[in-house]
Amino acid sequence: MESSSIDAVTDWFARPVLHVSSVEASLRFYVDRLGFTVAWRYEEDGRARVAQVNRGSCALIFSDQWPEKVGKGLMFISPNVENETHEAAVAALDALRAEFESRGVTVKQGHWGYRVLVVDDPDGNQLFFNYPKEIAPGKIATDEGRDGPSASS
Repeated sequence: MESSSIDAVTDWFARPVLHVSSVEASLRFYVDRLGFTVAWRYEEDGRARVAQVNRGSCALIFSDQWPEKVGKGLMFISPNVENETHEAAVAALDALRAEFESRGVTVKQGHWGYRVLVVDDPDGNQLFFNYPKEIAPGKIATDEGRDGPSASS
């Protein structure tokens, strides 16, 4: 069997686009409140229309070019923890919550088959930061919550 050029692709890099009403306002929230940095921005007539922010290996793009889609985004973000134990992952998410709250961010507790932290951006796009799955003794972890997320304060 001949190998194709697609076989040379070993990894994918995806960047979701979150639709926002104001790229500038989104940049302020994600940088000042969530600790992201601005990677790049595209301007027209002196106004930011598209921009990207990064935090660690998480990259998000904002665009104000489709107003009918504003605030309808949902992004799962799974922080990597150096010491990959359950306790270390829980401690890292608890620390992240404390960091966000110290910067004035409202963080809600949510559930989508497992516990998640939920952050709404100014337009209503949601970021879900997942805790490790809680597994009872003798139980197998499965992907639950196919009916969608729930969130509460």
